[in-house]
Amino acid sequence: MMNAPLGTGWQQDQVTFDRVELGIILSLYGRMVSAGEWRDYALSFLREVAVFSVFRRAAEHPLYRIEKRPKLRQAQGQYAVIGMDGRILKRGQDLAMVLRVLEKKLIRSID
Repeated sequence: MMNAPLGTGWQQDQVTFDRVELGIILSLYGRMVSAGEWRDYALSFLREVAVFSVFRRAAEHPLYRIEKRPKLRQAQGQYAVIGMDGRILKRGQDLAMVLRVLEKKLIRSID
């Protein structure tokens, strides 16, 4: 986030993940790295969306994108998990619930 001088009507010019959201995402990321499923990640903070992309290898396209779109808060929900092919795997208001779609893959990979 950018800081503006006091007294000016400060507006956030990009969407970000807050500390709690990052904690939830990084907890899942750590478990997936331990299971050998994921190896790298990237963060993007844009005007309308924050994106956490996960990769099997750094040179590839992301396996999944975890997106936060605050403008969809009142509609489908501001969080979404999007697959490599662009399909929305899960969308909702609760980040932990949305990420469960990826945790199912963790359970399958350990079995």
